[in-house]
Amino acid sequence: MSAAPLSGRCLCGGVRFVATPEKMTMDACHCSMCRRWGGGPAMTVFCTDVQFEDESAVGVYVSSEWAERGFCKTCGSSLFWRTHDQKMFTVSAHAFDNPEQFPFEVEIYIDQKPANYAFANDTKKMTGAEVEAMFAGASGAPDQ
Repeated sequence: MSAAPLSGRCLCGGVRFVATPEKMTMDACHCSMCRRWGGGPAMTVFCTDVQFEDESAVGVYVSSEWAERGFCKTCGSSLFWRTHDQKMFTVSAHAFDNPEQFPFEVEIYIDQKPANYAFANDTKKMTGAEVEAMFAGASGAPDQ
């Protein structure tokens, strides 16, 4: 069962959204694309029914043959990763108005995490192969 819709925004406030978390937890992706995109691991919440107040303020970068990343066209804030068909949609946990409400649960692509940082939280850790196997056959496989 998903949670109630929650609001959020980018750094400058030019992009405001309401999204419904699938569950009230946060995951971190250590893949090289996420780290390059946001300057560190992507900390996201799987969501459904994501609505932007002004879609024209959102930029979209096609990052692979099955997924794209969204950002604010004004301030550049990283906002989301989604499959092209939008069946998988993750929103930046820290773009929500109250990010502290999401316990840190899972780290993915742990095999791509550089050795120069580590989280103290006790999380489930999955390699890229484990993540990709979990989504094999789905309409949109996670990309790195």
